[in-house]
Amino acid sequence: MSSLRISSLRLPSFGGVGRGSIITKTAASLILISLWTINGSAQNDFFKGFKFSHRDSLLGGTRIERTCFDVKKYELTVKVRPTEQTIEGNNRISFVMRGECATLQIDLFENMHLDSVVWRRQSLKFERDAGAVFVQFPRNLRAGSRETMTAYFGGKPTVAQNAPWDGGFVWTTSASGKPWIGVACEGDGASLWFPNKDTFSDEPDSTIVHLITPSDLVGVSNGRKTGEKAIDTNWKQFDWLVTYPINNYNINISVGDYVNFKDVYTSETDKTKLDLDYWVMPENLAKAKKHFEQVKPMLAAYEYYFGKYPFWRDGYKLIETPYLGMEHQSGIAYGNKYMRGYMGKIVPDEFNFDFIIIHESGHEYFGNALTANDHGSLWLHEAFTTYMESLYLERLYGKDAALRYLQSQRKLIKNEEPIVGPSDVRYARSPDADMYYKGAWMLHSLRYALNDDALFFKALRQFYDDFKYDHTAARWDFFTTFRAVTDKDYYAPCVQYLDHPRIPVFVYSIVKKGGKLCLRYTYEANAYNFDLPINVGNATAPTRIQPTTAKVQEIELKDVKLADFWIDTDHLLVETRKEEKELVLPKVVKPKKK
Repeated sequence: MSSLRISSLRLPSFGGVGRGSIITKTAASLILISLWTINGSAQNDFFKGFKFSHRDSLLGGTRIERTCFDVKKYELTVKVRPTEQTIEGNNRISFVMRGECATLQIDLFENMHLDSVVWRRQSLKFERDAGAVFVQFPRNLRAGSRETMTAYFGGKPTVAQNAPWDGGFVWTTSASGKPWIGVACEGDGASLWFPNKDTFSDEPDSTIVHLITPSDLVGVSNGRKTGEKAIDTNWKQFDWLVTYPINNYNINISVGDYVNFKDVYTSETDKTKLDLDYWVMPENLAKAKKHFEQVKPMLAAYEYYFGKYPFWRDGYKLIETPYLGMEHQSGIAYGNKYMRGYMGKIVPDEFNFDFIIIHESGHEYFGNALTANDHGSLWLHEAFTTYMESLYLERLYGKDAALRYLQSQRKLIKNEEPIVGPSDVRYARSPDADMYYKGAWMLHSLRYALNDDALFFKALRQFYDDFKYDHTAARWDFFTTFRAVTDKDYYAPCVQYLDHPRIPVFVYSIVKKGGKLCLRYTYEANAYNFDLPINVGNATAPTRIQPTTAKVQEIELKDVKLADFWIDTDHLLVETRKEEKELVLPKVVKPKKK
């Protein structure tokens, strides 16, 4: 199935909850609407000052011209002209109508030419509006009908100034002096270079790419290579097939003086074989053969937690690119120059792994197999993948190593804006580190609060399994699944971490009463009833308490000297503040449910 979502109420989807979980769509909706009415307004308040353009709304919205049809397949033909820095070709879009409609929206950037759109041998009329293309059919297309339209395009696509952080093509030359070309477009969208239905909420079930390059170059795309042929003495065509659903920004092409080598990974689950396919610059071949040996233990670690590599039929591929990297499905862009860490930085010296390989491969699970339904929920890609980095280390080197790695990332959390962005708009928002590091720490805090690793990983795996391939996940689908599996309600903590810039504060005072040492404590947070448990007291024999924003609580501190009082902030994302006077909670008014 493709991943289209339609709701007349325009509520986030609960489409994957029913498979293998124990909470119904209706019950989940009632619970979450109530909880977000109480706790969820701050995220919207934060972005009230943002000015979203007509273009932002057109390219990010889910208007009827988008929701009335479901893309099933792209067959993209693209010819790359390095000397002119232009491309040309067509996209044959196969789709099924979900309702009756005579106008459909596809997308293509304004600087690209759209020569024609052809349906049943008819050239259709279309109107262009700020990157959106409204294709007008001669009559309403019948609900359930299977249709195909072909969009012919060409032009000089946007050039990336700093790929992959800004979208566009990279036109450069390799050490051999031959052209070396790549494209990255996650933020801007794939309509930057070819016509498509450019929304996270609908993925083609399969994709074919016919990549035409100068005859002395090699063209690499997603999936498996199914063919290669000379068109004439000057041009060559490379055919690639993707057999799984793929989000649009992952559809990719790389062109260069590539050499190829292969390897095989054996699944630890069922002993089946996965093809590993590497495309690198000739001068880096020997270096790549040694450096890429880290791929197999990484695949084994991820398989342990989340199951086999998700695009098994299409194989696993690393493609050397002239920019740092991107999680292009079954064809990961690799540009870390065969260095440890992130171009030799960020990752602590004790960990000798290539960040781009480990992180971008994690996206094959979260981002590619499981995809957010909206650009504002990219944390579902980045937070989970960042946490997977620590799980990779935990599997190879143990919990303490993973915690040291997480602590190194914690220093990078800024707490300046919500992790969750506004929905139904595609807008220029620079990647915020908190989407990665704070999001990962939210997951780690839930693990600590649950205090049951087997159950925690069962919930994560259930969420992944429920939404991979044929569903897109909304911002609160994870919480629904987590609650269904664990029977624990952590919505308020998640709202705090995701929808509010600040992190919660554990506020406490220690007083002597009748010769006894007493701890009074509460949480200070935006979300009503933030109540994650935390360990305090004696570090070798801690006491586990569950503070809440709703009240001040008190316990006697036994076998603890005042100088040795300890709060476990190594596993929970909170700040602490000691009050010298006895702690008294201000009057708290519980928000009214609407």
